[in-house]
Amino acid sequence: MSDQKLFVLMDRSQEWYADIIANHLEEAQKVVDDILSEAEENRDGCLVTPTKGPRKVRFLGHQDRAYRFVFCILTRLAATRDQVVRHRCHNRRCVNPRHLEEGSRGDNVRDESDRQANGVDFNLI
Repeated sequence: MSDQKLFVLMDRSQEWYADIIANHLEEAQKVVDDILSEAEENRDGCLVTPTKGPRKVRFLGHQDRAYRFVFCILTRLAATRDQVVRHRCHNRRCVNPRHLEEGSRGDNVRDESDRQANGVDFNLI
């Protein structure tokens, strides 16, 4: 058996999240706790950030949307740029972990078509 080294190619997003999960998880969890504590719950159970659009978070010199940061840290997912964090509630200001799930860009497009056709089923959330 030869001594082969395996190289794993990661995009910048995946590298950043992998580093956070491996080396800065406790610090990142505090940021997540702050984001969740600053959000207000609405009548649909969304934890909505006090921003006009999706809140952004800066951590270790990089920036991402707060809902994606919350999901990746809580699930320990080193997400690539192609992995989408979807809102089951269709509220992009929502950071409620129960309303977030991983998917593809195609899933996100189908979600939006379904929402336009059928509205949001809050019983699923």
